[in-house]
Amino acid sequence: MGKTIAEKILSSHSGKDLKAGDIAICNVDFCFGQDGTSSIIIDSFKKLSVAKPFDKSKFYMIIDHSAPSPNIGVSAIHKKMRDFAKQFEIGLYDIGCGVCHQLVPQEGYVTCGDLVIGADSHTCTYGAINVFSTGVGSTDLAITAASGKNWFRVPETIKIVVEGRLPKGVYSKDVMLHIAKDIGANGATYKAVEFYGDAISAMSVDARFTITNMAVEIGAKIGIMEADSKVLKWVAEHSAREPKPVKADMDAKYYSVKTYNVSELVPQVAKPHAVDNVADVTELADVKIDQAFVGTCTNGRLEDLEITAAILKGRKIHPDVKFVIAPASRKIYLEALRKGYIDIFINAGCAVVAPGCGPCVGTHNGVLADGEVAISTANRNFKGRMGNPNSFIYLASPATVAASALTGKITDPREHKKRL
Repeated sequence: MGKTIAEKILSSHSGKDLKAGDIAICNVDFCFGQDGTSSIIIDSFKKLSVAKPFDKSKFYMIIDHSAPSPNIGVSAIHKKMRDFAKQFEIGLYDIGCGVCHQLVPQEGYVTCGDLVIGADSHTCTYGAINVFSTGVGSTDLAITAASGKNWFRVPETIKIVVEGRLPKGVYSKDVMLHIAKDIGANGATYKAVEFYGDAISAMSVDARFTITNMAVEIGAKIGIMEADSKVLKWVAEHSAREPKPVKADMDAKYYSVKTYNVSELVPQVAKPHAVDNVADVTELADVKIDQAFVGTCTNGRLEDLEITAAILKGRKIHPDVKFVIAPASRKIYLEALRKGYIDIFINAGCAVVAPGCGPCVGTHNGVLADGEVAISTANRNFKGRMGNPNSFIYLASPATVAASALTGKITDPREHKKRL
């Protein structure tokens, strides 16, 4: 019987012939923590009484969730991380560097065929470049930082085939929301999800990151794609490490196979308070918004800013709307400056904040008031996600968010087809 991508990567990192359901100790290629999880990582690491991390080039910490610090308590955590990084000569990305899930692949720490864990649930993002990457708890991360290993149960795999050609104004975010609506928020719990199809192949690597980033939103352990020529080119431009692409065998055993044709798909919006509570944008035309947000590890990349800028250029956002934009990294911010996107945003009335997670986690940079409605490019919209359990969050693509910011209500971005 052939193997899935997950079975192959975990087998190669354990030295054993593994299949779904097996448990094994595997060597990990890279691990990291962010400021929401690193305090416990540090405490747990110190309890292990090891002299140093297993390999300081393979363990990093990133300050992105509450950056810059919004309060004294968070400042203490940031200082704790900086002190720990200096003590053990560990790499640390400080405030303004960007979101962990942009920085890890962008800075070349991961490549095709790797096994990566992060103390953050959206570590599954790197599956777009053929990496088995998954989120773990802080204690597990500390154990890996000390030993270079961790245990894994090999997941069963769901194969998803996305066929057809995306219509103008419809993007990878819409595809993933459509899939979430069908499969459900728990429909792929502890499964690996392999993504295939003409629609996936046509997407840029930036767009593919959006798909795999949200694999955890359907409960998946990982979301992963094969390494085609686009991926190999992207990896070569970002990493000096040799890629080791992994493909599933033709006779691999899948838990299930699902096929979607997106040729007639319309822009999708996830309604409060669940990612699988999805509707066509045309069903929500009467929903007024108070805040718009473009950014996050889901849609804060340069391509997302380009789409947003195309809709906003020469226009002003609705006077009743606050529009916050957070580039996913400093590198993206600088490139957006060079291309003139930041000028467009500021002239349109947007607030461009430091690279990082921004309002997504609800600690700062746009906490909602009671009863306020936000439309966001983030990956989660449960109660309290943006800082207030008495607010309402809709999730959509950058195009839908930008179009909505102009009108003050949820708006079909296909009205701006000529700009997209």
